[in-house]
Amino acid sequence: MNSQNIKYLLFTALSLFFLGRANAEGIPGLKQRASAQFRTADACVPPSATDQLDINNVRCLLHNGGDMWWDLVGNPRYEIPKGSGRHSLFASSLWIGGLDASGQMRVAAQTYRQDGYDFWPGPLTQESATIDDAVCSKWNKMFKITKAEIEAFRAAYELSKNTGATLDLGLYPNVTSWPAFGEDVDGNNVTADMNGKTIYMAPFEDVNGDLAYDPASGDYPKIRGDQAIWWVINDKGNIHTATGAEPIGLELHIMAFAFTAANAINNMTFYDQLVINRSSLTLSETYMGQWVDADLGFFSDDYVGCDTTRGLGICYNADNDDSGNNGYGANPPAVGVDFFKGPVA
Repeated sequence: MNSQNIKYLLFTALSLFFLGRANAEGIPGLKQRASAQFRTADACVPPSATDQLDINNVRCLLHNGGDMWWDLVGNPRYEIPKGSGRHSLFASSLWIGGLDASGQMRVAAQTYRQDGYDFWPGPLTQESATIDDAVCSKWNKMFKITKAEIEAFRAAYELSKNTGATLDLGLYPNVTSWPAFGEDVDGNNVTADMNGKTIYMAPFEDVNGDLAYDPASGDYPKIRGDQAIWWVINDKGNIHTATGAEPIGLELHIMAFAFTAANAINNMTFYDQLVINRSSLTLSETYMGQWVDADLGFFSDDYVGCDTTRGLGICYNADNDDSGNNGYGANPPAVGVDFFKGPVA
């Protein structure tokens, strides 16, 4: 893995890499906390932003700490059907690692935060793949918007352009606050690096082609699905206490999205993740995977496996009755996780 962008699309469906837990209480520590004596870090505070993807039959909790689908205490938060109190997934995170030129292992991965973090909010600098706490804190947020909001804004913009009516941008806060570019600590847009290369963050439609994001000129967020949540994280904001490994210099642009539909897509969520190596490191023997802890209703009677014909990781109940606390009952469903589109350079 050299200094390039890797992109992949993950989806989950009620109809990789699975790990099960014995129970949902008291997750034991899996690693000792990393020692800081042989590492450098930029001392970012831990990530704390959360939001819910909830446009269709799924309601799931997402975090900007490299993990998702649980409440950070010990309870699942991938509810389907929405409003039922039943959950099919417990936690998930991207795992990526490889060897640097000296043969040292560098890893960015996350599980249950029992030992800390490998990911922090915000983009890295283009020149040195670093970040400070002020920038981390500024980006300790997630950006949520719906297709309906965007369409309403576009209709209002066209009306103002054609009739001269006043366009009240204050009615569209999720459009105007869309983080199309990086920001410095003073809140100013940073649109280019020292070599003049444009620094893009969240994708947008540049209506007039001026390479700027200006809703007053008709620009608007470019999203997938009927609802989307976008955020940016990195693995250089502090010491890797989750894995104890050396950092890589990764920046991840993540868009979680879902569709409303009258078919099985209404039971799915999708995750588009752009992985950027901002460092000068070239990693060999690099592996990337999605760690998933699936708890299908009552967690202690689950099996996991894979459907090789579909390339689908699955979790299903041991019998035809998912009994116990928060179980799905008779004829329980199965849940699947798939790289809908695998890593692409």
